[in-house]
Amino acid sequence: MLEKIFQLKENKTTVKTEVIAGLTTFMTMAYIIALNPNLLTGFGAEGATLWNGVFLATCIASAVGMFVMAFVANKPFAMAPGMGLNS
Repeated sequence: MLEKIFQLKENKTTVKTEVIAGLTTFMTMAYIIALNPNLLTGFGAEGATLWNGVFLATCIASAVGMFVMAFVANKPFAMAPGMGLNS
């Protein structure tokens, strides 16, 4: 099924390589999951409820962006909210 969707052989890659690349990308970008809510809520000054909401919104926005890039554009790009505008 993955071969049909992503044309792995055509792109000269394997499922194992793609999984490792995905985990590496996640670990590289994982800092934004905690840092984004901290920046937008004044490092917890506005309360835990708001921090939790921004945390969840960051996760959902990142997931939606990456799924769109994977399944609509068929490109191996990770998407997440930009830190430049937040800070």
